[in-house]
Amino acid sequence: MEGGNINYETLIRITKSISTIRDPEEIVLITVEGVTHALNVKGCALFLFSAKNDELEVAGSYGLSKEYLSKGPVSALRSIASALQDLQPVAIYDVSDDPRIQYPEAARKEGISSILSAPIILGEKLFGCMRVYTAEPWEFTLNDVNFVQAVAQVVGMAIEMSRINKGLKDSIDILKTMRDPKILRYKKRTS
Repeated sequence: MEGGNINYETLIRITKSISTIRDPEEIVLITVEGVTHALNVKGCALFLFSAKNDELEVAGSYGLSKEYLSKGPVSALRSIASALQDLQPVAIYDVSDDPRIQYPEAARKEGISSILSAPIILGEKLFGCMRVYTAEPWEFTLNDVNFVQAVAQVVGMAIEMSRINKGLKDSIDILKTMRDPKILRYKKRTS
């Protein structure tokens, strides 16, 4: 990472882009690509937390192979779990020698050396996490961690707002349909 200016410029560029988008998938894709380029790393992925099975589901990624992304279910209880349980970012310098990595062989095969995992928290609840992957061993700086954490929070809020917006739009469409005179049949009320 080349300094704080890139962080702010990238943060502004990402927030401007996602503020105009209503599609959650597009929000995620723009974000993970932006983070990958800003930090000049191998890749980035955004995961959403599923409480029903305690798994992280890939919402979008950039720079990672389909083979790596389909390596198996990512357990929130086993894969860098401390980031999710403590709701704090976790940086792993050497994925080949760290017990917090659920799939170390898949990471090695993908050419991943280091990972930064930042939780996405909405209110008091875990929403997901953003993970940054490097090809070379990387000592993540406080600036790197703060940047990824800020972007993760912004994208989490943007995804949630787009879901709420879509839900409201669907509700309004249903109400309009119910009030449409072509569909609505007058029924006499009886006392």
